[in-house]
Amino acid sequence: MVLEATMIVLDNSESSRNGDYVPSRWEAQADAVNLIFSAKTQANPESSVGLMNMAGKGPEMLVTLTTDFGKLLDGMHRTKIRGSTHLATAIQIAGLALKHRQNKSQRQRIIVFTCSPIDEDEKNLVKLARKMKKNNVSIDFIAFGDLDPENTKKLEAFNENIKGGDGSHLEIIQPGPSLLSDHIISTPILAGEGLAPRGGDNGGEAGGDAGGGGFDFGVDPSADPELALALRMSMEEEKARQEKEGKAEEASKEPTLEGIPEEGGSLESQPLLNAGGEASGTADAPVSKPEVEEKKDKEHQGMDKMETDRDDMKDRDNMDTD
Repeated sequence: MVLEATMIVLDNSESSRNGDYVPSRWEAQADAVNLIFSAKTQANPESSVGLMNMAGKGPEMLVTLTTDFGKLLDGMHRTKIRGSTHLATAIQIAGLALKHRQNKSQRQRIIVFTCSPIDEDEKNLVKLARKMKKNNVSIDFIAFGDLDPENTKKLEAFNENIKGGDGSHLEIIQPGPSLLSDHIISTPILAGEGLAPRGGDNGGEAGGDAGGGGFDFGVDPSADPELALALRMSMEEEKARQEKEGKAEEASKEPTLEGIPEEGGSLESQPLLNAGGEASGTADAPVSKPEVEEKKDKEHQGMDKMETDRDDMKDRDNMDTD
């Protein structure tokens, strides 16, 4: 899976109070942040996510790149809805945060939520898009709420000038009964995290006849996004379990010291005293060579002494006879 550093930019302007998206534009963004964070970190545990907002007096960095979702929740809780957005400034600050990421092997991505009028002109946005593309930063826009033609035109111009190999996407989501996150889960923004894009984008009608319609696990994420995400998470957990079992099996095949007898192990296992009350092993212990020779010398000394005594007796007998 792709290793990424992702900065999420939230729209906390007055327009985010609107309730045309369930339950409101701001709470819909908060729910989507949960989804994006889960998708990124589950696809690669070393991926990190940061959070900032772009309305009020100016953009505010809420959380630098992290793998702790609790910090993102705290940042959203501290955010106040006020003022209008500063889109261009927010993108530049997010780009600086990505530039100073600790893991330089992470790809850089910015995901921007916008639900309010865009004050920047198209020319400046195009210039910014080319600059970010030069710095290898991918930028995804999730546009909802105020979808007037002028806003849409500016975002399309930005997207056209930043498209690259890593992919930068523009998703325009209309109001409806579904959650904002339900729409995002089926977009190309999260397709790289193991989620399939919308079926209609690539001839979904033709693919519908071939079992499962070409979707992962045979489930269309746009029809049942929760089931699609649950199946993908289950697959990742099963894969992790199999890898863990494989490592354990390899470790069990490595040679160990078990079964190799230690020196003197047979003697150490014997009791101190045998049934006769003698020290264990003394009766059966082999006699060393010096002990055998010493025993033979004693036997020879004894025989020599007997012969000497016998000679002395003969000499006494002979004297008595004389």
